[in-house]
Amino acid sequence: MEPRILRLNSAGQPVEWLHWKQAACLYARELVCWSLGGVVRRVHGGYSRYTGLQSTMDLPAIIACNGKRVNRSHIVPPLTNKALFSRDNYQCMYCGNYFVFDELSRDHIVPVSRGGRDIWTNVVTACKRCNQRKSNHSLSEISMELLALPFKPNTAEYLALINSDRIRGDQMEFLSSQFSKNSRIRIFA
Repeated sequence: MEPRILRLNSAGQPVEWLHWKQAACLYARELVCWSLGGVVRRVHGGYSRYTGLQSTMDLPAIIACNGKRVNRSHIVPPLTNKALFSRDNYQCMYCGNYFVFDELSRDHIVPVSRGGRDIWTNVVTACKRCNQRKSNHSLSEISMELLALPFKPNTAEYLALINSDRIRGDQMEFLSSQFSKNSRIRIFA
């Protein structure tokens, strides 16, 4: 898999993952104001008719583009099973066992049928067996306990979660410096 380039705003807040072609376009349009990290890719351009030399562009792992600082605390990252399972480290939050993606499911702590919502703070990763056992009951009704409380990841945590299979060490170092103080997210680059 090709590594992605982490895009920040000019204040250093993480914004999104970019394909190298998108990053090259930002450089060509002179929208990149600073960069960090090692080179992800060297892009070769055209040949100069004056010198005969081919142009090249080194694309770093992290780029910052002009833009306003945004208060991201109110932004809710999209809730997907990939991000949820990664948040919970592919561990069932009831039995504590680790599973592969296809053996897991999303469990609503307060069941949707009882007014629970499909939001980060009401869902946990559960193996299919535990999810079936819990069904639409509350935890107290069937004497089940959570191993950890669910939380909504901040933007840096979310970007690490959705790109965990191809994140570079320099990108992870940058993102993890912006994780919340009590973050349980553990991704090894």
